[in-house]
Amino acid sequence: MQHQPIRIAIADDEALFRKGLGMLLEDYEGFSIVLEAENGRDLIDQLQQVEDLPTVLLLDMKMPVLNGIETAKLMREEFPAIPIIILSTHFSKAFILNMIEMGAASYLPKNTDPDEVVETIRSVLSKGFYYTNEVMKIIREDFMHKHQVKQKPNFSADITAREKEVLQLICEEFTTVEIANKLYISPRTVEGHRNNLLSKLGCRNTAGLVVNAIRLGLVKLVDRNPWEV
Repeated sequence: MQHQPIRIAIADDEALFRKGLGMLLEDYEGFSIVLEAENGRDLIDQLQQVEDLPTVLLLDMKMPVLNGIETAKLMREEFPAIPIIILSTHFSKAFILNMIEMGAASYLPKNTDPDEVVETIRSVLSKGFYYTNEVMKIIREDFMHKHQVKQKPNFSADITAREKEVLQLICEEFTTVEIANKLYISPRTVEGHRNNLLSKLGCRNTAGLVVNAIRLGLVKLVDRNPWEV
């Protein structure tokens, strides 16, 4: 079975990094750089003109004209189907949490090995998100802090037992097909449960679903990557 090519957009004001990363990624089978932008405004303008949208966006945080945060806000409104992977030199807790709140599917430092960038892209496209152990630790610490300061709302009564099972497996990074096989249901049924969870928890995508599930204490943090810290 032939897989669809992975069409990548890169938005970064550093031309050397942008073009170098593009050349590295195109060495991997099935990867194609279809759009390069030097800032967020340039990215949005190009996306509004193309017929075939990219499969995934690699986005820098610090750019002139329109930075990563502002760009992510516009992407969420105009192109919500394109998952965003942040590649940035800014790896602070505040930046990470801010971008994840806006639905970033992953957050990587710019010195990440190309092999890991490739695996991140593949994980994001197959599972909806990929957070490294360091990022997961920041999310968990944020949850613990908010849990201590403010009692979390009780969504448990609104979520069915089956939806909780699906939510747990989503957070353990199983794909739709793998979840279907584990629960002896169809992939279409899994997607139905996922859509119900997105609606009930007020999330736009799987990445937001995972973060809210952790923050609301709806899943168990098991000894499985990405929960290890």
